[in-house]
Amino acid sequence: MTQGSTGLGVGMVGHAFMGAAHSQAWRTAGRFFDLPLSPDMAVLCGRDAATAQAAADRLGWRHVVTDWKELLTRDDVALVDVCAPGDVHAEIAVAALDAGKHVLCEKPLANTVDEARAMVAAAERARANGVRSMVGFNYRRVPAVALARQLVADGRIGEIRHVRGTYLQDWIVDPEFPLVWRLQADRAGSGALGDIGAHVVDLAQFVTGDRLTGVSALTETFVRERPLPEASRGLAASGGPGRGRVDVDDAALFLGRFSRGALASFEATRFATGRKNALRLEVNGSLGSLAFDFEAMNELSFFDGTEDARTAGFRRILVTEADHPWAAAWWPPGHGLGYEHTFVHEIVDLVRDLGAGTDPVPSFADGLQVQLVLDAVLRSAAAGSQWKEIEE
Repeated sequence: MTQGSTGLGVGMVGHAFMGAAHSQAWRTAGRFFDLPLSPDMAVLCGRDAATAQAAADRLGWRHVVTDWKELLTRDDVALVDVCAPGDVHAEIAVAALDAGKHVLCEKPLANTVDEARAMVAAAERARANGVRSMVGFNYRRVPAVALARQLVADGRIGEIRHVRGTYLQDWIVDPEFPLVWRLQADRAGSGALGDIGAHVVDLAQFVTGDRLTGVSALTETFVRERPLPEASRGLAASGGPGRGRVDVDDAALFLGRFSRGALASFEATRFATGRKNALRLEVNGSLGSLAFDFEAMNELSFFDGTEDARTAGFRRILVTEADHPWAAAWWPPGHGLGYEHTFVHEIVDLVRDLGAGTDPVPSFADGLQVQLVLDAVLRSAAAGSQWKEIEE
């Protein structure tokens, strides 16, 4: 931590998987990076006091509350970190921004376009008063992905012609896996599309520096009823006692076109048996190509089409050198980083922007743009794969 730094009190809402990842980042960022503000893990908010207290003790939070509205009036909270399900993102983020609190909100920004628009409007109001906001697309902070974006920006692969993005998981292949909140539209908004498809859409637009303008899509729900979690058994609205209806997509497949003419294909599924977290992106240009696979997250494949054809080929770049993005703060070259480091980098960039009084990225407007893509995908699928333009 730099000398003379001041504190940044953080209040976080939610303490499950994503809350644990964010907690790790808040604990770690200032220990490896020089920051203008010292993150202070002040308050954790969870609905059940005993469960939240146990999480706070484990994750390193100093105080616990059970109502997120308490965070808005506390002097020890300058930033609200929203790690709760998507159905409450808009309400919490808008209220926090209007109360003068900075906001970090997990992706997808909201469950609907209207909610996302309201969040962008709140962010603009707050920005006029020096209050900042950011949406948490953590995969942008993989060093290999940041290097890919830089190579594209430097013109190393020329004019982009093809983009292929997939995000493949298999954690709900078992039809007896319970009906968790991510499989319910009123909580999650959509299924694989919003959960993991949002990531690959954002990643493709981030790396290319371009935006999708239209899509043609298919979606499918393979398992339409699942057992209710133990706490809800017997309350099913359909499917007999102890079972409930899955009303989100299990998989989404769509074609797209970028504003500069590149063609794109995307796939997001939680039914790719054997694939655990296969986030993949390939970009083909007139002068070369790039390929990234998160299951080998410290590597970037790069083909330079300007080299002598007799010796040209995809090269494996191990993205761990000190002059690679963020890498200098960590381990010696070749000592790889992991999933949790992406959240640390996210917090580092956010805190540095707050200290400098600059706008963090990705912004809520960026989150809205991804939401517009997801909305177009759902509209296209509902209309029999009809081509749907994406709003500006």
